[in-house]
Amino acid sequence: MTIIISGKGRSILESFEEKIAVVTGGGTGMGREIVCQLISEGAHVAICDVIEKNLRETRNLAKKYGAGRITTHICDVSDASQQARFCEEVAAQHETEHIDLLFNNAGIGAGGSIVAKDRSAWERTFNTCWYGVYYGYITFLPMLRASRESRIINTSSVNGFFASVGPYVPHTAYCAAKFAVKGFTEALITDLRLNAPNVSCSVVMPGHIGTSIVENSRKLVREKNADEPTDSEVERAREMYLKAGLPVNNVPDEHIKNLMQQESDTFRDTARTTAKDAASIILNGVKEKRWRILVGKDAEFTDQAVREDPESAYELKFYERLAEQNQWPNMEDTK
Repeated sequence: MTIIISGKGRSILESFEEKIAVVTGGGTGMGREIVCQLISEGAHVAICDVIEKNLRETRNLAKKYGAGRITTHICDVSDASQQARFCEEVAAQHETEHIDLLFNNAGIGAGGSIVAKDRSAWERTFNTCWYGVYYGYITFLPMLRASRESRIINTSSVNGFFASVGPYVPHTAYCAAKFAVKGFTEALITDLRLNAPNVSCSVVMPGHIGTSIVENSRKLVREKNADEPTDSEVERAREMYLKAGLPVNNVPDEHIKNLMQQESDTFRDTARTTAKDAASIILNGVKEKRWRILVGKDAEFTDQAVREDPESAYELKFYERLAEQNQWPNMEDTK
């Protein structure tokens, strides 16, 4: 199937000056960098997150980049009522009936297995990553339609077209949600063109980006966002490490916790694409009116590899080739 999109004509979104943007999940990582870069280009930004401390840090950092208005909002994007409140706050605090850019960026990566785990963590991840996008679209669409030209930018992932993070880690919640985001956004292209032609959309598919998503995701699915892993979380991690060949059967829980922290740090510190670089790629893609934005050389290589040999995509050798080419971290890095 061929998707035909008109890219002709100058877009008023080639410049972000005086544009009003909404960024979900703006407290850390790519979201924070998107906020800072939008502010540096003269935009006004409304940021939401679930952790107030992270919002304050983003706001204070972004203020150094420009004089645009920055508002911060506590919002669990998986809750439709909180999204509605967020939208009302944006309209009031920015004194506007429209927005120009909606970055549905919020996401977490926990709750991997729907077979071996209880459903609560699975649903928490799926609801944040999928319903956060859906509710964001539904809630802010009237304000987007009120703009002369506006764009929705939905964050999917390489896991929106390749449902694996390795042979020893089930990742069904995150992958299912990211596939949904990708499909939804692609279907929106035609829907918006026919029914809201002043609104367009992009789907963002990052590869391995240097953020703290692993550690943050673990905290968000714990009761009261506790810093310390729970006993059941430690046991699940032990089982995963055993399956990966690590001799951790008789080591103390504290050793497992250290491995978990090391795993999070390795994910953040070994990425070939920084959060700042990722934000630049995304914003350039928006300016260029691209509907499909791959972020990172690993995302580009993985996309090509899956397209060339889809039947082998979930075999061990296929993943090993991807990991080697993309320099992805693996369990060996924690030994």
